[in-house]
Amino acid sequence: MRRKLRMGMIGGGKDAFIGAVHRLAANMDGLIELSAGALSVHPDVAYESGKLLFLPEERIYKSYEEMLSKESELPADERIDFVTIVTPNFAHFAPAMLALDKGFNVVIEKPITLTLDEAKQLKAKVEETGLTLCLTHTYSGYPMVKQARQMVSDGALGAIRKIIVEYPQGWLSKLSEREGNAQAAWRTDPSKTGKSGSMGDIGTHAAHLAEYISGLKITKVCADLNIVVPGRAIDDDGNVLLKFDNESNGVLIASQIAAGEENALKIKVYGEKGGMEWHQMEPNTLIVKWLDEPAQIYRTGNGYMSSVAQHNTRTPGGHPEGYLEAFANIYRNFALTVDAKLNNEQPTIEMLDFPGVEDGIRGMAFIENVVASSQSDQKWTDYKI
Repeated sequence: MRRKLRMGMIGGGKDAFIGAVHRLAANMDGLIELSAGALSVHPDVAYESGKLLFLPEERIYKSYEEMLSKESELPADERIDFVTIVTPNFAHFAPAMLALDKGFNVVIEKPITLTLDEAKQLKAKVEETGLTLCLTHTYSGYPMVKQARQMVSDGALGAIRKIIVEYPQGWLSKLSEREGNAQAAWRTDPSKTGKSGSMGDIGTHAAHLAEYISGLKITKVCADLNIVVPGRAIDDDGNVLLKFDNESNGVLIASQIAAGEENALKIKVYGEKGGMEWHQMEPNTLIVKWLDEPAQIYRTGNGYMSSVAQHNTRTPGGHPEGYLEAFANIYRNFALTVDAKLNNEQPTIEMLDFPGVEDGIRGMAFIENVVASSQSDQKWTDYKI
């Protein structure tokens, strides 16, 4: 890269968990600098947050509209190159559309929008502008996830027959949204989070991981969504049977009332010749089980890893690479892609390896179809996009 890319952040002010994660990830490779921000809908919080991050006063904005308008008027060698949107779900679509209209690339938290229709409009805008949109499905950034994907693509397991993916959390086991927990409050409010709770928040991660590793697409679902905690307005638990486009089947579980669990995302993929297993809380390890041979343990940072896994590995073997590094891999690949396009170069396959608007549409389709299936008396619901 010839220079750092300049980032403007929308949302993510002081005390916002995910905003800090994005800033750490974006900064990890030295390819990006935070140059401007509209960090809160509250002007005083936006200003204080900007000062805490040492932004120049003239680049601390009271609203995303002000930031995008004023930044677009700056000379090309001063204005931001892209915006990162880290607001709640209901506040993704409008700033993303305006950013693209103003000529800025976009990084956006998942799910991409509040509805499938909004996601489709965003795709049309990306295609119209030719700009780059990145969706931060973090778990696809882990080296061992990329190793698993490559092995499946290379046919190591043979034809895929079954996928089991689960994402249990326990943090919503109580009615925390009424106990002053701001994260719980908006994530369990359908007007802010969308039509699904657990499936929208973490089920989309599980579905994306299943499709990313397997290379398959979900074609049918049979879903059972539940509100377990009395008084909650939206599902906090769910189970989904899956059918994929090669006629294989799967099971997806997403629950936020699994008391005692943290972020225990796990996936198992089985083919004709063997299977593989990856756990997000033990991310450096990929277990490969063969039909007629002893099982193998693959570990991050070793020379036997695929080139794409090595491209996304940062430390020698034995040094844990976790959530922040996976997040940073997505930002690095996005930054390298944007830089290549700014310089009229073709991004490499490795650079382009980050979730985008198509993944966002499939995530919203997952939510819509799972909710429709759960409300239907039919066993199977065709996966409509």
